[in-house]
Amino acid sequence: MMPQLITTMNLDYWTEHFRRNAEDRPEPDWNAPISLRGPALAKLVKSLQQFQLGDGGGPAYLIAWDHQRLLASDAGLKELVDLWFAEEREHSRLLGSALRRFFAPEIREHWSFSLFCGVRKLAGVQFELYALLLTEIVSHVYYKMLRKHVKDEAVRGMCALIIRDEAGHIAFHRARLASEKRPFGRLWELAFRFRGLAAGTVLWVNHRGALRAAGATDAEFYRGIWHGMDAFIRGLRGDLERVRAGATMKPCAQMVAECA
Repeated sequence: MMPQLITTMNLDYWTEHFRRNAEDRPEPDWNAPISLRGPALAKLVKSLQQFQLGDGGGPAYLIAWDHQRLLASDAGLKELVDLWFAEEREHSRLLGSALRRFFAPEIREHWSFSLFCGVRKLAGVQFELYALLLTEIVSHVYYKMLRKHVKDEAVRGMCALIIRDEAGHIAFHRARLASEKRPFGRLWELAFRFRGLAAGTVLWVNHRGALRAAGATDAEFYRGIWHGMDAFIRGLRGDLERVRAGATMKPCAQMVAECA
């Protein structure tokens, strides 16, 4: 069954958000002095390579076997999805610039990315959208920790832009789910949290070295994921109450601020 994305969701509203978000994007100072050296830099480069592949080096779009049925349901929805993934490709460009700053190549494959894509293709677009949402939440935590702990001006500038975008992506998913007008009870929450922790653990396995070398901790990472899921669940249930009451959705900017 296709997700009912357009029941109450204002597609034009979110399309305009993504268009506005493409403006006023200060480019990181890629020529700033590099203070990172040794193992910490090597681990950071390895982490950035994997994210660059995941955000745009691979198939930066919906790839589930039935995704075309979803996109064909509304022309405005396809435009919105196009803009969403254009931001993902922009993240890949930024990460590629960071790699060039550190004289490191881009990579073309990684086992975790290949597995992720394979599951998305086979499981269908409903699963894929949930998988991408959870990836946005855990990646949001990753970039916040990177900005906090990595002592590099350009990397921090890059993270600030990506964090801003990820907040918009998470808010978009929240509005999308609220538009389905279905209950999000305890069993749904339990499954959502389990899948979020699983997604976070896969990320942590691959990127723990870079974040710990910069001064982050395991506990900090998992607290961030748990708090991110808390905020998403509370916001989604509040949005659903508004939809059921016949009220309009919160302004887009307010939803993005709540997800930041």
